[in-house]
Amino acid sequence: MLKLVVLDMDGTLVDVTSSWVAVHNHFGANNADGLRRFLAGEIDDEEFIRTDVVIWRRHAPELSVFDLERILAGVPTMPGARTLVDGLRRRGVRTAIVSGGIDLLARRIARELGIDLALANGFRVRSDGRLTGEGIVRVPIRGKEGVLEGLQAQLGVRPDETASVGNSEWDVGLFRRSQVGVAFRPEDDVVRREAHAVVAGPDLAGVLDVLDRFPAR
Repeated sequence: MLKLVVLDMDGTLVDVTSSWVAVHNHFGANNADGLRRFLAGEIDDEEFIRTDVVIWRRHAPELSVFDLERILAGVPTMPGARTLVDGLRRRGVRTAIVSGGIDLLARRIARELGIDLALANGFRVRSDGRLTGEGIVRVPIRGKEGVLEGLQAQLGVRPDETASVGNSEWDVGLFRRSQVGVAFRPEDDVVRREAHAVVAGPDLAGVLDVLDRFPAR
C-alpha cells in the first residue's frame, strides 16, 4: 500500500537542471571548478555551497535570501507536477521533496503544489537576511538514501510503502529505499538502469500510471 512518494526537485519537480545553476545563470557565472572538485571528492557538500556563494557575492556583495527568492521566482514547475501531486493527495498519499537543491525554491514549490514536506539545502544568514557565506546541508548529494531512511522512521512508513521519483544518479539512493523508483526524464544511464520504471516525459503526470501499481488505500 502506497503511503509516501518522495520527489527530487531539480529536473524533476522543476524544469531546470539545477537550482544552483539557475542562480549562476542569473549572474552570468558558473562554478565548473567547484563541481570538478566536488565530483573528485576534494570538497564536501558544505564547501561546495560555500564556493557557490563566493561566486555570487562577487556580483552582489550584499546578497540576501530575499534576493535569491526573487531570482528563483521564475523557475517553473515541471509540466504535470500539479496533476501528479493532486492525484497523490486524492489517493491519501503523503508527499515529500528530498533535494540537494536550494531550500528557498523547495519551500516555494511545496507551498504552490501542496507537498507535505520539503528537505533541501540552504544558507546561514545574518539577522537582515544577508548570506554569511556558510551553507546548511540537510540533503547530502550522495546521501539521499540516508535522508529518506530518516524520513521513513519519522513518518512510520516502510520502504515497501514508499515510491520515489528522480532524474539523476544522485537519486538512486532514493530508489533503493523504495518499493518503486521512477526515473523521470533520466539524464544518465545510471538512474535509468537502477530505476524500476522510466517515464521519458515530458509530462510528470505520467508517473501516476506507474504508481497505480500499488494497491489502493
